[in-house]
Amino acid sequence: MENSSAAMDLKARVLPPELKQLETALKTSGLNENQDVEQLAFAAYRVGSGDNVKIVGIAQGQFQVNDILANFQKKKIKPTMIRNNRLYPMGAGGMLVTFLNPTTMLFGSSDAIKPALDCRDGLAPSFLTNQDMLTAMGQVDSEPIWSILDQKGTEYMMHSLLGQASQLADYDQVRKRLLNSSYTMNFTNGVKFTLYVATSDTFTAATMSSLLNAAAMYEKVSGSAVEKQAIDSTTIDSSSGMLSVKFVASNSQFSSLLQSPLFQNVVR
Repeated sequence: MENSSAAMDLKARVLPPELKQLETALKTSGLNENQDVEQLAFAAYRVGSGDNVKIVGIAQGQFQVNDILANFQKKKIKPTMIRNNRLYPMGAGGMLVTFLNPTTMLFGSSDAIKPALDCRDGLAPSFLTNQDMLTAMGQVDSEPIWSILDQKGTEYMMHSLLGQASQLADYDQVRKRLLNSSYTMNFTNGVKFTLYVATSDTFTAATMSSLLNAAAMYEKVSGSAVEKQAIDSTTIDSSSGMLSVKFVASNSQFSSLLQSPLFQNVVR
């Protein structure tokens, strides 16, 4: 990702403040994220039945844990304890970090990291009990950049993608039959984006495909040359209850698209 100007431009424009805060905390932890970290993941989860969303970061790599802890001790940084887990402050931003093992670190705010540790320690249901999300992850986790969303997240995402078409009666009838979604991005030789949306049946996937195609045609009528080119580079289809959206562009085409009103409306 660091080698792609399009990827870095996208990151600068769409990375949420919460993730920027976590990224800053990672940098101030004393780790070299480009050398020490082999894989980096962020997990957003809801607490309770409302929209109270917490975010934690998980980094994997060959960490020099003893050296890092010795540096904490040298600076007289003392950990707080949650059961057998030692949590150390990461800078002055209120973030905490704990090493689950020599190759895995968990970091985030105090109110986000405690429920995550509860799941890890077997005191609360974990992600591994959600078969739908595990299936969605299995479709995409071999790609360099990927993400998965649950039903509520998928519904919100599709509402943004559809724009004004989300006000149609057809969408209101099928939105509760969206199960989950996953997407990948690859910045090798241009930009490749693929979105999969799992639905409860073939009819729902076909309806969503029709709505998205209608929304694309509507945007194309009044869109700029850059937006029309992006829509022409997008393929929307459905098969056996799965909606798919595929987009391919060069780095320069994608960088131009990032500045368009269409892109801003989609990612708002």
